[in-house]
Formats: sequence, C-alpha cells, structure tokens
Amino acid sequence: MTDASDLIRYVGGKSANTDYHDGQLRPVVGTHNYQVLRANRSRPELADDLGWTYNHAPMLAHWNGTFYLEYLSNPESEHVPPGHTLLTASKDGVHWEKPRVVFPAIQIPEGVYQNPDAPELPPGSYAVMHQRMGFYEAPNGKLLVLGFYGICPAYRVHPNDGNGIGRVVREVKNDGSWGPIYYLRYNLHAGWNETNTGFPWYRTSEDPQFIEACEALLSDKLVTMQWWEEDRSRDGFYSITGGKAASTYRLPDGRVIAVFKSSKAAVTENDGMSWSELCDVPSFIMAGAKIWGQKTADGKYGLVYNPTPTGKYRWPLAVVTSDDGLEFDHMAVIHGDVSPMRFPGHYKDYGPQYIRGIEAGNDTPTGNEMWLTYSVNKEDIWVSRVPVPVELRVEKPVRDTFDDMPVGRHVQGWNIYSCQWAQVSVAPFPSPSNKSLRLHNKDPYDYSKAVRVFPESRKVRIQWKLLAAQSDTGPLQIEVCDYKGTIPLRLIVDKDGWIKVQHGFIHNVVAYEPDTWYEVVLNIDASKQKYEIIIGDVRKTYSFFAPVLSVERLVFRTGAFRREPNLDSPLEFDALPGADDPVRKAVYYIQYVETSEHV
Repeated sequence: MTDASDLIRYVGGKSANTDYHDGQLRPVVGTHNYQVLRANRSRPELADDLGWTYNHAPMLAHWNGTFYLEYLSNPESEHVPPGHTLLTASKDGVHWEKPRVVFPAIQIPEGVYQNPDAPELPPGSYAVMHQRMGFYEAPNGKLLVLGFYGICPAYRVHPNDGNGIGRVVREVKNDGSWGPIYYLRYNLHAGWNETNTGFPWYRTSEDPQFIEACEALLSDKLVTMQWWEEDRSRDGFYSITGGKAASTYRLPDGRVIAVFKSSKAAVTENDGMSWSELCDVPSFIMAGAKIWGQKTADGKYGLVYNPTPTGKYRWPLAVVTSDDGLEFDHMAVIHGDVSPMRFPGHYKDYGPQYIRGIEAGNDTPTGNEMWLTYSVNKEDIWVSRVPVPVELRVEKPVRDTFDDMPVGRHVQGWNIYSCQWAQVSVAPFPSPSNKSLRLHNKDPYDYSKAVRVFPESRKVRIQWKLLAAQSDTGPLQIEVCDYKGTIPLRLIVDKDGWIKVQHGFIHNVVAYEPDTWYEVVLNIDASKQKYEIIIGDVRKTYSFFAPVLSVERLVFRTGAFRREPNLDSPLEFDALPGADDPVRKAVYYIQYVETSEHV
C-alpha cells in the first residue's frame, strides 16, 4: 500500500509569522467567526450556569436543520476532575442555545482502576471526559452523540492512556430532546464492564432502531479509528493504532486519507479495513493541536490547522487548499484574533485550536461553506463559517449597502469577528428598509471586528458613512492594511468626542456628535506613502506611519490592535480582574462602504 508521505504534502511557499496572531496571512474572504460560549467563573448565569472555565475539544454536527455542538469542560484545568460534556444547538450557526450537560460528571466506582504508573484513587474520585469524536448519523437516520469517560488521578497521567472506563452514547431526537445514556464500548481490558459502571450497555435498550444505529457505528471503521487512543484495546477492533485525533477525507479514486495530530497521516484503499503505516508528513508544520481535512462543496479539498512549530501558542488558525487532495497550497487565515486568557489553568494553551468540521456522514447546511468549531485559549468555544470556494482576493470595487441582508444573520462579503459581548450584525437602522452594519462592544477584554477586503491597489478612494451612538465610550479604530496586515494608517473614533488619526503621534481631525451620520473619505496613494482624509469641510493630508506598497483591507474594530498574548506570554497568572462583568456598551453603525480608483 502506498505510504501517505508519498501522497500528500504542502507545496506552498507561505508560512505563518507567529509574531502576529494572523500569521501575516491573507484572510479567506468572507469568513465569519462567532463566539458560542464566553466562559464566566463568577457570573455563570451569563455563560453556561456552571462557572467552569476550562472548555475545549468541541465537535460539530448539522442534522434535521439544526447545528449541534458538544464540548468537554472542567472547573479550571485540563484533565483535572471532575469533567463533563455539554451540548448546545443553533438553527443558523450564529445564535446558540445555552449549553446543557449531555454527559454528567460521574464518580469512579471503587476497586476497579488499576494503573501501576498512577497513584491510588481516593474514594469519591471523579472521571473526566476525553473524546476524539462526538457525533454519528446512522444509516437509519438516527443522530448519536458520544463521549468518553477517562480517569486522570494525577499530573502527567492522562485520561486517554487506555485505562479509562469507556465510551457512552445517547440519541439526539428530532425535537432536540435526548434519549438515555448507555455505554457503547467498555474498556474491557482495563477491567470495566456492565457490572461495575453506572450506565447500562446499549444492547439493553428497548429501542431496536437505536441498537441498529449503535451497531452501524461500531462497524464503521473510518469513524471508530478515532477511538483507539482512548481505548487501546488489543481485541482486534482497530485496524490502525498509534495516531491521535484522526480526520479523514476521500479522494476521487476511492482511497481515504487520514490526517492526525503532530503532522502524521495514513491511507486506506478499503474503507479502513487496513491502513498504510502511520508516517510523518514534514511539509505540514504543526504543533500538538488537531488538523481537520475535508472535501469542499466546489470539489476541492481543505486542511485546517495551526501552522505553528510549538504547542504553547496555537495561532493562527489557517487553511490550505488543494485541487486533488494531495498537493496543498494557498495558506490563508481563518481565525487570526487571539483574546487574552482570562482564567489560569493547567495545560491551557493560547489561541484558536483543536479544530473540527461537520463530522463525516452528517448532512451539511444549505450553501457553499465550511463550518468549523474550535476553542480559543481552551476557555471559549467558537465556530467559523468559511465561504467556498476559498478566495483570498477581491477583484471588483466594493459597493456595499446592507439593505438586502437579513437582520442578525450573515454579513455577506465581510470578514466578521463577533463575540458574545462584542457583536457584528446587520441591524434595521435607521429603518427596516435602510439597514446598517452594527458593531457593539461591552466586553472588558475583547472587541468586535468587521473587515472588508477590496481589490489590491496602490491608489484607492475609500468612502463610508458612520454613526457613533455615543461620544464618551469606545473607541472604534479604523485601519487600512496591506496583504500582510501591515497598517499604514489608523483613524480613531475616540471616547473624548474626537475623530483622530494616528500619525506617529495621535492628531485630532474633527469633533463628532453622537447619533449623527458622518461621511468619511480616504484618498490613498501608496506610491507617495500618503493619504488624504475628508470629513465634511475638513480635508487633511498625512503620511503613512508604516510603509506599504499597496492596500487591500478596510478594518473596523471596537478596540485597540492586540500584540498580546505573544510568544513570551506566561501560562501562570492571576485571573484578569473584572473579566466576568460587562462594561458600558459602545455602539457604531456603518451604512455603506465604497471603493474606487483614486486618480
């Protein structure tokens, strides 16, 4: 069988500059990043009603017209019990229900756990969750949600070492309710079975269709290969061993490629009954986080991962694409914003990480897009909507109004970074027939951001109409960037009632009033490293404060540009003060944006 390292490779000439959160990569045009959960320790009613701040390893499904997302959670730290798994749902991928516990924390039955490399478990110890896959749509149409109860009694002892209890399953029903919890597969070799675990075996269910769905899953080798790491049985159930967090995609000739953590891959020619040797693919530079691969709606392929060499920081979240699923190129950023880590915890790494898409076999939403889920800093849960085909450039001048876009839904053509407390959306303002793009922010440590990519230009005229709903809180920063994100100019709608420019020092341009529309024009000439700003009767010219040869992005952001966390940021710190409480809201509206050639 052909070795996978002879099949797939990254052939692009770009790499991520991890001194910057976005890697200085072009963004995938039109990508939307939505925060599903903002962890909150002291005000849990504003998050999941629990107050646990380690949230990680999300999984995603789309079934029966609804998105389902599960993730595991611990009070503060990775692998430190107790642990449970939560599930949330959404009709549009933007607005999510409050998460609920789908697999609760359980106490470990005494007298079974035997691990010579671990200390003895004290009575009343709790298990933790550790699952590498979360959903399965069976051939009979049933949707199953799954988790794994592992045991982690001490530092450096992991719940995926084969000594855990076993894999649990329950049905998600058509109305969104859940069936009972069953064990699907016990870690028999570790001493666990139906006599010493808290939930019954799946074959005791009185629903024959549920049993049929479970057995279809157990026979699907392309799915169950993801379980080996936690199971590690020697009963012949697994046809490949040694890989972690597998993701698979099918080539046109029927072969299936599996990609794993730590730049490893394998290939099967018989749907997972046997595999090539697990091998390294050194052209894919990645740390210990996951990689996701899939065939996209345009018949091409995408691999999504953190192109970083070490595990302490995991940014950006990037995609590479391929026509044939073998040679990948065109590295671009999907999520390039990294918020401060608000809560300390053991084994928490910075950045967007542990990527997963809609799991194989589930139906996909209407439209051409990839839907992805991941955690940020192992405390907040996010999803991304990535348009397909993956485009890195815009060829036509921008003529954007928002009148034809649905309120509260996707902002077509724009790149969106939208948090729970700092959102970007289309709003019926100033009227339902005359809409605007709305950015607001009440987050003390994050921002909302809207980016419009326009044709790469040495000379360009950019014009927009802006209203600030207040003049004593904020700010709103507006930037124009080149293809790497280099910022030659910045405008600031500041909280002291002035619109300013940053030109080495910060200069006042014009005073503004709240609830008043202002038309702003920028005439940019990169050949002269200068720009002209026009607001009403005010017309001023300034020099760039960073040299660029061209520009192609307009950025609106309800906060300052972030340089932290960085490669030197500590992993041990005190919780950030005031992180659990919103601040006074700042709101801004953009009625239109236009670009044209500047003569």
